Amino acid sequence: MARDGGITPDQLRSARWFAPDDLRSFGHRSRMMQLGYSEEEFLGKPIIGIMNTWSELNSCHGHFPERVKDVKRGVLQAGGFPVEMPTLSVDESFTKPTSMLYRNMLAMETEEMIRSHPLDGVVLMGGCDKTTPGLVMGAITAGVPAIFLPAGPMLRGHYAGKILGSGSDAWKYWDERRAGNITDEEWLGVQGGIARSVGTCMTMGTASTMTSITEALGLSLPGASSIPAADAGHQRLGSDCGRRIVEMVWEDLTPDRIVTDAAVRNAVIVAMATGCSTNAVVHLIAMARRAGVDLTLDDLDALSRETPMICNVRPSGKDYLMEDFFYAGGLRALMTQLSEKLDGSALTVTGRSLAEGFAGAEVYNDDVIRPLSNPVYHQGSLAVLRGNLCPDGAVIKPAACDPRFYVHEGPALVFDSYPEMKKAVDDEDLEITPDHVMVLRNAGPQGGPGFPEWGMLPIPKALIKQGHRDMLRISDARMSGTSYGACVLHVAPESFIGGPLALLQTGDIVRLDVPNRRLDMLVDDAELERRRSAWQAPQPRFDRGYGWMFSQHVSQADKGCDFDYLQRDFGKSAGEPDIF
Repeated sequence: MARDGGITPDQLRSARWFAPDDLRSFGHRSRMMQLGYSEEEFLGKPIIGIMNTWSELNSCHGHFPERVKDVKRGVLQAGGFPVEMPTLSVDESFTKPTSMLYRNMLAMETEEMIRSHPLDGVVLMGGCDKTTPGLVMGAITAGVPAIFLPAGPMLRGHYAGKILGSGSDAWKYWDERRAGNITDEEWLGVQGGIARSVGTCMTMGTASTMTSITEALGLSLPGASSIPAADAGHQRLGSDCGRRIVEMVWEDLTPDRIVTDAAVRNAVIVAMATGCSTNAVVHLIAMARRAGVDLTLDDLDALSRETPMICNVRPSGKDYLMEDFFYAGGLRALMTQLSEKLDGSALTVTGRSLAEGFAGAEVYNDDVIRPLSNPVYHQGSLAVLRGNLCPDGAVIKPAACDPRFYVHEGPALVFDSYPEMKKAVDDEDLEITPDHVMVLRNAGPQGGPGFPEWGMLPIPKALIKQGHRDMLRISDARMSGTSYGACVLHVAPESFIGGPLALLQTGDIVRLDVPNRRLDMLVDDAELERRRSAWQAPQPRFDRGYGWMFSQHVSQADKGCDFDYLQRDFGKSAGEPDIF
């Protein structure tokens, strides 16, 4: 019997495969029996795909083989039929040239796996940086009921009595090692202590940023993004997701009902309040556009200006990690602090409103989760810049850099490749001052290739030994969400396709003005036109395969780096082809 506004067993999507009395469905049913299942187990029940991004090289998802069992338990308890569907893992630590090259591949695989199989609903298992947006993008376009199960952050790191934050402390201790202040034994100790359990980075890097965003969008159960991977509560979360997705199928609660303009706005506000990764910009735009929401860089900047950062978690915060955030009340508690800014009526996977999901949550440590009256930073985490260096936009994280660089002017030191830059910064005789502006180009979506995380350019050894730990750096690359410093990123259009960054020369004066959201090279228009006429496009990075397809169809950073043929015309449904 159908629930109010829901569906009946004969209306299940899987019924198109298994219910008809014809030869094709006979074949489908017989193959299920070949797998050892009787009709009573799968016929007329919601078939739930568990989209698992586990691999033996993805340390962030090392617990997923066990967590699948928890999800299956919940699905079976609710009367559904669970099937595990392995998908592209896109691990962050080992994938070269960059995992970002494969986010869209994961999105495509997720969409096509759902579309081509008899699935009535899906549990999306991800958490490592690109798995969250990739899974969500694919599920939004596929259009079946979907719930996201975040991997959860790892436990805080430890070494020699010090608490370590993954990524953030790696950069810090690497600088000290380059300065000669860290011994081999100490470096090995940090290496062994910085990542000591399964789960994603336990700073507010890209992983926790994106799982928080997904919860704020309404695609995860309340509080899901804050639970550490090693906590027993994460096992219970798995079975909760399994039970809830079955109910969502009967309710016909699809992503298009959840990911609305209001939900996207909520997600941006929450992101800015958490001190989010700069990568959130690219992924948020891509996810929103899959749902037909025309989110722009200007929208992000406007909401950032009016949303104080209240999450005191590294790297934008100073003292705490995600485990502390969980004990302080987690994302539900943070959203209670933001309640006056959020649209609490937005629908979530619970079938209830966002406000109902965080109702009753308390802040247990108001230094970790600050009130609006006592923010960590007076505005949101990110700022969007414009100017003759970045007419289509660039991004900086003011909350995570030295304030003396908010307004800065200095001569450019330009590098055309990562190897060229790396060789220079290791040269102790490099002629450079703290006022110089380091610039890396040809590192964008096409130039990288794939938009690698090279934007936190290392401080040159010559300056490290003088005690300097920050300087202005500009690139068309991304940087790790665990990074920090005065880094301008995502310069668009990228230099590889002839953006203005391609015209900058060493010695040109660059001016950054964060309060006025400007980034300019102080070069007159006539000279820029002369340089533009002389510029020659570099050779394409790929001549075959997925890389060639990526280069032909990827959009620029300000458009989310999705493929042009996958972005939905705003307001229109992708629909489902009649495959029978």
